[in-house]
Amino acid sequence: MSASIQSIGQIAIAVNNIEQAKQFYRDSLGLTLLFEAPPGLAFFDCGGTRLMLTTLQGHEQDHKTSVIYYKVDDIKLFSEQLKQKLIVFEREPALAVKMPDHELWMAFIRDPDNNLIGIMAELPLSE
Repeated sequence: MSASIQSIGQIAIAVNNIEQAKQFYRDSLGLTLLFEAPPGLAFFDCGGTRLMLTTLQGHEQDHKTSVIYYKVDDIKLFSEQLKQKLIVFEREPALAVKMPDHELWMAFIRDPDNNLIGIMAELPLSE
């Protein structure tokens, strides 16, 4: 018997302004706020993965973030919804790679702390 990683349990993103970041992730990206905890923590549900927004806790070097890719069903529609909320795109939705069984589409935006955010969709092959 062995143990292995099954899924992502939680992702932490360091932010400068918890209220501004909370508004962005809830109102712009549409994630559900699960709960808040002191000091300066907000937890969201992202398809069963918990996303934690945190103000700087401890050493600054512990708060460098990686790009998180949020998967959506319809990248064009989701992008239009973000634009209606005045979200500026770093890169518009575009075909990244054509796989044998689907197309991988990507777009990129930034949150209020300038963290790069990937939006991705795996779409059926177009005829």
